[in-house]
Amino acid sequence: MHDDIRTILNRIAAEHGTPCYVYFLDQILRRAEDVEQAFEGRFAVSYAVKANPNVELLRRLRPTVPMLDISSGGELTRALEAGYAPQELSFSGPAKRPEELRRAGDLGCEVVCESTWEMDQLNRMAAERGEPLAVLIRINPSRMPRKFGVGMAGRAGQFGIDEEELDPVLKQLERWRHLRLRGFHVYSGTNCLVPEAIGENFAILIELFHRFCTAHSLRPEKLIFGSGFGIPYDGAEKPLCLDEVAAAVCPQIDAMKNNPLLSSAQCVLEMGRFLVGPAGYFLTSVVNEKRSRGMEIRMCDGGMNAHLGACGLMGSVIRRNWPMWKVNAVGNQPTREYWLVGPLCTTIDTLAYQVQLPKLHRGDAIAIGSSGAYGLTASPTRFISHPEPREYLVLGNGGGGEIVDISETRSPLMQEAFCDGA
Repeated sequence: MHDDIRTILNRIAAEHGTPCYVYFLDQILRRAEDVEQAFEGRFAVSYAVKANPNVELLRRLRPTVPMLDISSGGELTRALEAGYAPQELSFSGPAKRPEELRRAGDLGCEVVCESTWEMDQLNRMAAERGEPLAVLIRINPSRMPRKFGVGMAGRAGQFGIDEEELDPVLKQLERWRHLRLRGFHVYSGTNCLVPEAIGENFAILIELFHRFCTAHSLRPEKLIFGSGFGIPYDGAEKPLCLDEVAAAVCPQIDAMKNNPLLSSAQCVLEMGRFLVGPAGYFLTSVVNEKRSRGMEIRMCDGGMNAHLGACGLMGSVIRRNWPMWKVNAVGNQPTREYWLVGPLCTTIDTLAYQVQLPKLHRGDAIAIGSSGAYGLTASPTRFISHPEPREYLVLGNGGGGEIVDISETRSPLMQEAFCDGA
């Protein structure tokens, strides 16, 4: 951990208390700019709001990230509050309710259709309005490479129309004459750290776009590539090299553009975790310590309720310790092995097991890295009614960066009871 980051995290823990999340805005914006530079403008970037839906964070992203992927009416509201125009939003997700579809259509959002039922609903709504609605069709591919954290292709699933079922659907486009098909969307897998696998996946997506557009004489305006770009979650993993990914992908995009049907399509990278994950930290403090049957246990004020992912409960097959540091450590202190648990009355509330950290006592603050995505809002914060973590955004570089409280939901009763109103 860089000394400037440690200084700010130490300051937040001391002045504002824990548990809390801390996001470094400059790092997020720099990662978005790195993507733009690596691909030399071949892709626009769309941020998946589900990764971190904080409205103030979205507002700060807008000058750099031109589009958002939303997956609920609530995320639609957040996007609008952050200043995004409806035309800058793509609404995806497998279980959109009729009222969500209607609202998105009335506002002029682009809808990513995951089934023919959604197309039927939107077609009827467009007919009632007397003007067409813009849609994309999500494809569920029949295959994908290995090396992705979670794979969604090549099996039954709730996402998109199966590749083998798409030809009959496209032959019936006249059935949905009130819809304007703008293009296609594919998201096959998540959290890949292998450039060659990402390149192979893009080859599969491009083949799908080429095949279906050629077979049905379609000229798409937009093609959304679910990027699947990953971030490391333990010390054995290496960060994804964007230059290597670009070297694998850019020639494929250039070749794709030689097809007259695909030459004018806007290519979009949908990404969330890759942009915000490494720039976020979860801060928690030791509230109690004990030794039990030879194991040093430290009980923390935030656990599974505040950070489900770090407890290995968001799809991990094998539990692993996330990167973590004692932020108030001084110098190179010797380490000891600990079992870190949260405040909940369940044995699965484990933040880390057999983790090596400098000696921990009550009041010491611990930072968990890679926590900018799928942290607070992906966690069961109401379980056992502990106070919800606050959120802070750090503006500027260095240990003196400005700290902005961007917390959204607070229970005054709980905050007063546990935090003295701080």
